[in-house]
Amino acid sequence: MIDLTSTPIIILAILGSVGVALPVINIGLKEKGSVISYGYVTLIALFASIGYVLYQLALDHVAPAALFSQDVLVDDAFGALFAIAMLIVAIFTTVGSFNYMKNKDNPSIYFSLILLSAIGMVLVAYSTDLVMLFIAWELMSIPTYILVGFLKKDPISNEAAIKYFLFGALASAIIIYGISLAYGITGSTNIGEVIQGFMVLDANLIPIALLSVAMFIAGFGFKMGLVPFHMWLPDAYEGAPPTIAALLAAGTKKAGFAAALRVIVMGTVALSLDWTLALGIIAVMTMTVGNIAAIMQKNLARMLAYSSIGHAGYILIGLSIAPYSTLGLQGSLFHILNHAVMKGAAFIAVAGIVTALAVTHIEKIKGLGRRMPITSLGLVISLLALAGVPPLNGFWSKLVLFGSAIDAGTVVWWGPWLAVAGVLNSALSLAYYGWIIRKMYFEGEREKRIKEPRSIIIIMIFSIMFMVTIGVYPDPIIQFSEFAAPAINVAFTP
Repeated sequence: MIDLTSTPIIILAILGSVGVALPVINIGLKEKGSVISYGYVTLIALFASIGYVLYQLALDHVAPAALFSQDVLVDDAFGALFAIAMLIVAIFTTVGSFNYMKNKDNPSIYFSLILLSAIGMVLVAYSTDLVMLFIAWELMSIPTYILVGFLKKDPISNEAAIKYFLFGALASAIIIYGISLAYGITGSTNIGEVIQGFMVLDANLIPIALLSVAMFIAGFGFKMGLVPFHMWLPDAYEGAPPTIAALLAAGTKKAGFAAALRVIVMGTVALSLDWTLALGIIAVMTMTVGNIAAIMQKNLARMLAYSSIGHAGYILIGLSIAPYSTLGLQGSLFHILNHAVMKGAAFIAVAGIVTALAVTHIEKIKGLGRRMPITSLGLVISLLALAGVPPLNGFWSKLVLFGSAIDAGTVVWWGPWLAVAGVLNSALSLAYYGWIIRKMYFEGEREKRIKEPRSIIIIMIFSIMFMVTIGVYPDPIIQFSEFAAPAINVAFTP
């Protein structure tokens, strides 16, 4: 039986009740509520949720990483890490929307959709049943389809929403097909039982199991933005409101990795597949394609979108060498948490620029460091952290990832080459990050400082403090990542 006081149930109750209540209250009010009032209610719900996660962790009420459970949800450290990362992103999105959503219609629906999507993201991380996983996946995805196209009068936003919906619907169909195959040959939808079933299959059923795993890789790869499933991502991020782009880049992407770890990785282990080299190749392709494409972009949001693809490749390094080095998954989880703050802050900075200046073209941000100093500083620190420049948080998570790849070299010959590819791609990313910094601080005429959105300033200050603090003292996050990392090379017994 699921404990009603478990973390996923409490989060579902808090966010679900508030998410449903917001539009209902709006309908009942004679005078429509303001963006600020709906935003504050949303923030209270999100802070209460992340507070409960931290409370459970502080009291040691959370089990170590437990990939499998007899229930449909499990309250473990693995889910807690992802929940913290995704709730932080939801908070960033909400606070960044205070100014962005001024004078825009239907704020209650907007914030309600953010909460409903956050529920889906969190439940994906805690799910140990394929049906529950799919329900959570759709609960996460459907609100974001609407949010991407929330600016109904903007044709670019409409186009982005249509592309995102079509690719998302295709990915969901592929996932449900994979679930049906897994259920058909094992008779269960519990992830642990499915994988146990995979281990004792008749030889003639193994191709069906392989097809099922392939379906999961393709479906979850869509959300992760892995090459070659990334085609939708730049258009969606560019066309979506920049606050929602933050939710997609730093939030839903993490849910894809959570699902992949629960299903794909363990499934391939159960089938005794030599899958690690294939994941390593995909990691190198994803890093390289993302960073090379980012260099060629003129739009700031689109550049950050391709940068997100590149970082999906870095995270995949840890997954590919997980069976050979205990540091692999620790590095991936560390970078997932770091990336949530780094990329979330970068997109929220873009939202601040759009709110104040209504520009995203890189040539139009010349002199931004003098016009919007705090927003610019937050963006610069985020970009340097994404590049892995010390002493910022991104340096340490990349160091653990690349170190794990080198460590795996004692078992697989290609491990050190993943580290080389990661270092080269990080150096490559400095080219376009440095270009942005040069435009903001070393080009353009001296213009007067303009008023920066207060909500954006709050996020920038918090993000800078987080990135610098973890960069100087990373031990707590490293220890948390170690606690939350499951043992991929565990020996299953049928």
